[in-house]
Amino acid sequence: MGHNMPMEAIRIAKLMATRGMCSRREAEDLILRGWVFVDGARVEACGTKVAPDAEITLDERASEALSKQITVLLNKPVGYVSGQPENNHVPAVSLVTPENYWKAGPGTGSTRLPSLAGLAPAGRLDSDSQGLLVLTQDGRIARSLIGGNSKIDKEYLVRVRGALNDEKLRLLNHGLSLDGKPLKPAQVTLLHPQELKFILWEGRNRQIRRMCALVGLEVLRLKRVRIGRITLGSLPYGRWRFLRDGEMF
Repeated sequence: MGHNMPMEAIRIAKLMATRGMCSRREAEDLILRGWVFVDGARVEACGTKVAPDAEITLDERASEALSKQITVLLNKPVGYVSGQPENNHVPAVSLVTPENYWKAGPGTGSTRLPSLAGLAPAGRLDSDSQGLLVLTQDGRIARSLIGGNSKIDKEYLVRVRGALNDEKLRLLNHGLSLDGKPLKPAQVTLLHPQELKFILWEGRNRQIRRMCALVGLEVLRLKRVRIGRITLGSLPYGRWRFLRDGEMF
């Protein structure tokens, strides 16, 4: 075979996958981050074609990114279940798409997703509730959020119907039981005439709605706005973002 025969150029993401460096989707993500170099030059576009024997190098952050398990923060809308699909409700993970990705600051649009296999909710948020839901591939984060001895608090804004007084507030803070078991002390304060702020250190099934029912209040809207040190912030309804490096619950 003559040496002067040109070798067929190949899309760089495909070549990286063929060489076993990462999956094609992961390769595209690394290219978008500016972490892929061919013969020392940064690759600018996912569609770039290169020679099959090109020398491909990666920024040192790339291997860290590939080994890292993903955690996603979602502003879950009403009508989606946090876990398994049930009674015609769609699971929240189905919203984690490139179209719904939100990157804070100017410029939106789609992103290339790394593999979302094994992304599971760390904690519940009922279908009729909205707000911050954590989905993660990282077992350590899941355990820290939903383990039996989790110390991480969660904050909710709750709009209610019904008469409120000091005695009801006192009971919501401490003194109620569900399923025959006393609830841990909570921190419940009145923000506006029909709006309460709940801070909980446990997460029993439909806990806030049931607590309110015990004191004659009906929950009209329930929104989780914080888990530990992570707040919903300006994350739009129905959109998601990655947990950033350095962010801790």
